Amino acid sequence: MRCRRRWCASAGSARRRASGDESGDSGHRPTDREQRSLGVTVLTPLQARRAIPLRMLGTNRGPWSATRGLMLCAALLAGAAGCDDGGMDPPDSPCAAVSCAPGGVCSETDGLCHCGAADGPLCGEGETCDAEALACVAPLPEAVCVPGGSRFAAGTPHFREATADWGLEGVVGVRLNVTDVDGDGWADLVVRRGGQALDDFDPEGTRRTWLLRNTGAGFEDVTRASGLLRTRGELGPGVGRPVEIVAFADVDNDGDLDAYLGTNTVDEEATGGERSEILLNDGSGVFALGPESDVRSPDRVDVPAGASFVDVDRDGVVDLWVPQHNFAPSEGRIFFMEDRLYLGDGAGGFRVVTEEAGLLTDDWTDIDTLNAGEARTRAWAALARDLDGDGTPELLAASYGRSPNHLWRGVRGEDGAVSFVNESVASGYAYDDDLRWEDNQFARCFCRSNPEAEGCADVESPLISCGTPNWNHDQDRQPFRLGGNSGATAAGDVDNDGDLDLFTGEIKHWWAGAGSDGGELLVNESGAEGVRFRRPGDAAMGLEADHLGRTNWDEGHMTNALLDFDNDGRLDVYVGASDYPGNRGLLFHQGEPMRFTEVAPEDFFLHHRSHGVVVADFDRDGDLDMVVGHSRARCAAGEPYDCYETPQVRAFENVTPAGNWVQLKLVGGEGTNRAAIGAQVRVRYGDFVQLLEVDGGHGHYGSQSDLVLHVGLGEACGAEVEVRWPDAALTTETFTLPAGHRFVLTQGEAPAVAAR
Repeated sequence: MRCRRRWCASAGSARRRASGDESGDSGHRPTDREQRSLGVTVLTPLQARRAIPLRMLGTNRGPWSATRGLMLCAALLAGAAGCDDGGMDPPDSPCAAVSCAPGGVCSETDGLCHCGAADGPLCGEGETCDAEALACVAPLPEAVCVPGGSRFAAGTPHFREATADWGLEGVVGVRLNVTDVDGDGWADLVVRRGGQALDDFDPEGTRRTWLLRNTGAGFEDVTRASGLLRTRGELGPGVGRPVEIVAFADVDNDGDLDAYLGTNTVDEEATGGERSEILLNDGSGVFALGPESDVRSPDRVDVPAGASFVDVDRDGVVDLWVPQHNFAPSEGRIFFMEDRLYLGDGAGGFRVVTEEAGLLTDDWTDIDTLNAGEARTRAWAALARDLDGDGTPELLAASYGRSPNHLWRGVRGEDGAVSFVNESVASGYAYDDDLRWEDNQFARCFCRSNPEAEGCADVESPLISCGTPNWNHDQDRQPFRLGGNSGATAAGDVDNDGDLDLFTGEIKHWWAGAGSDGGELLVNESGAEGVRFRRPGDAAMGLEADHLGRTNWDEGHMTNALLDFDNDGRLDVYVGASDYPGNRGLLFHQGEPMRFTEVAPEDFFLHHRSHGVVVADFDRDGDLDMVVGHSRARCAAGEPYDCYETPQVRAFENVTPAGNWVQLKLVGGEGTNRAAIGAQVRVRYGDFVQLLEVDGGHGHYGSQSDLVLHVGLGEACGAEVEVRWPDAALTTETFTLPAGHRFVLTQGEAPAVAAR
């Protein structure tokens, strides 16, 4: 009986499989012609890397190490061969004269080579076999590469308004989300005004929330047909639920995006008795009410100020983080609420676990507790990200009213249970280290009237007319009163060092002085001691905003986005500045590393009082477009200043030459939530590295980025992409992908080009 040779390549090296002596063989390696005569697909090492994921072999060495290996029986790369005496077939077998390519198994039924097993699939021309997955893998496309890439050029328009072209006229709101409710790969939009009022679909009624499906040629309003605003109570036809917060994730792991709709329940008459809900998607973009659970807050007031889906315990089911604002049930009384963490059950139900997770905070009764960031605050935004790279997410709540922001570091025990440690102040997120109060104009008024008070002797005269006192000298000099009015916090790898930095949004008034925090970049320097940030300052980074003068200015920087609008590989910064005269959208381009230059409005767009922003490749042409909202707050009748007539959203299409890029849609496998919320992706290209994390919702009263990750590649024509899945083992996979394409990366499978 003839001895047949088979070759199988493992990740990074060729591996011989022989039933005889491992060291004994003639050393003969078949030529390409001999291999082809046996039906073997011959690939170069580069083609093999493109064909299937590379998995490092070895033990788990931390969150970025491999947890399992995969034999890549897809190509004959190198190595000697041995005899496979287990594969000898009798002379009358249909497989007697058949030699299959690696991973192939001859079927006695038809005499053909099937992938992975005798009843596995038959691979077509050009395909290779992933034997472990029993799947035929199509070769990846060639790179679509632009020599030199693309980059910002001053004096050249990089955006054009496309509001009418995209069908967004008449859509108003300042709270924006990107989603894909029907799973067609085109980024959909949710736009809303917010507040507690019901939606009225009557032609003469007032609309408050829009679900807008991206058809590829523009947006169509599918709000009513989708059932997204269906009510639990009988409120009559044409009435939709009130919506304050929106976030999307696949809560039941059935392959589509479900929704959390948060509702402020302070005024139950205005809300019609509706409460926060989970709505389950049937796969086509039609929603039904989920089960009644703790997320509805049936026995307490609910004042959600943001929401983030996040799998805190990595059990493959998403959980939900909902920071809370305050409410005032009567004159002179304000209640600060506990932020809430809910664990998901995988079927749409959620259980509140705030206390058992260690997330409780205290009342406003003790100065030391307040300064330590251990008291409740009035939250204004949410964020959940793994900031220290240990695989367990941190939970953040930005706070309004000059009070400390909260950062909770996630700690995973040996039993897999997760608890949280308050590192608000230690991390540098609670407030900055500028504790000056002497230039606060109300403090100066106080000191003019009370020159003998502590610290008042050298305080300068005020620049305002001093009327009603607005300064508590004992409290307002404390650190807990010298923070910011904090809106959205965005996360991204701004310095390309492989971890997530933060950019904060703040309202700041000239009269509050230097001690009031402004929006700025927080550079991640986390290590063994915990989550830590450095604040270089806006002046050092080139991120300062121009003011109208020394006095009488306000920064309404409540919303923001980190994006690479020119695909040069570095993140740029968009600031949504609103609610005060002179405020407009600001775009800062990162040219040299960590140095920003403000882009002139004629080079991107002029948008006054920009409030609310989302970024996505809405037209799928390889660059990032923007949709922004407009606030008419403080627009006095007869004094429009720079207000538009309506709070119309506006769309701006990116017209920068696309350059080099790659886009990634992640799909979780067994043990990972299906939407891959919390998955971290490390992309390497040339001398660059960039870390991204799939967003489960963030920002000021609920925003969300596209679940499709976009990476500008600069001059590179491809990249190594390392995915760390948020499962219990932190499974890691690495792929080599060409530029110019969108890929679907399904855990445990080969990459596939996304359909259009």
